This record gives sequence, structure tokens and C-alpha cells, in this order.
Amino acid sequence: MPKRRLDVIDRRILAALQRDARLTNVQLAEEVNLSPSPCLRRVRQLEAEGLIRGYHAELDRGGVGFGLTVFVGIKVERHHETQANAFREAVVALPEVVSAHLVSGESDFLLQVVVPDLAAYEHFLTGILLRLPGVTDIRSNFAIQTVKAHGSLPVERLGVTEERSVEETRRP
Repeated sequence: MPKRRLDVIDRRILAALQRDARLTNVQLAEEVNLSPSPCLRRVRQLEAEGLIRGYHAELDRGGVGFGLTVFVGIKVERHHETQANAFREAVVALPEVVSAHLVSGESDFLLQVVVPDLAAYEHFLTGILLRLPGVTDIRSNFAIQTVKAHGSLPVERLGVTEERSVEETRRP
């Protein structure tokens, strides 16, 4: 949850920066219908609050040599908190793991792994993943085609229901 409620201008700023983080402040201000100074203050405030965590280049995975994406479900032993923490720390340190989530269901963790090819994944699986602390089971699912990747958060939809109900109460 955000530390404060985002107003419509904040949501427009966040949406615009998700679409194109290279917008100049003047371009951004024009897009969200603010003058440049207040726009810059709002962006700096969103950064200070941690709502904007950084600015990144989105790379073409295949184009830079990572042709295989694998979703890896991992079960771990629940008996030792120390071992669970060691597992988490080990996963965070692996550059091939581009996202890691503690999940409910059949697995305890779901990892998104990128590697050049199947041979590289086999090496990663047998040489690294199977040796992580507390691992009891691993299930691998290979991406055949990416339909949508790196989607933007739907920030413009935040508060829409609330704003509609306020508008409805104002009507005679």
C-alpha cells in the first residue's frame, strides 16, 4: 500500500513514466497537464517515498543471448528457519534469477530464470539449484512464447471506483 493516497496527477505521472521513463520533465509536465516546476517536485516526492524505485532499460532477452525463460517451482524444507533464510539469500545472489516469489500452492517459491539455452539451464539446475540449502523438489516450466512481459502497473485505475462513487453522490 502506498504511504499516502495517490491523486489523479500522481497516477498520471506514474503511468507516463512507466510508458517512457526517458521523458524530459517538460514533456512529462505537458502530458500530465502541469507546469514543469510542480511536476518535478511531484516526481522527486514520488522518488523520495520509494514509489519510483528506479529507471531501467528493457532489454530484448533473445537479442542479448538469453533465449530460454524457465519458471521454476521449488519446495523447501520448513524445519529450519536458518536454512530457509540461507535459501532466500542464495536465490537473491543468482543473476540468472530475474524474479523470485514466495508463493502458496504446490511450490514454496516460484523463480523466473533466464539462460541462453537448454544446456545452460541443465547446468544451472544440476550445478546450482539442486545444491541450494533446503531444496526438496524442483519443477521446471519452459516458456514457449512470451505473450506479455514487463507489464506496467495499472496505476491509472487506482481510485477509479472511489472517484465514481463521489461523482454519483454529487448528482441530483
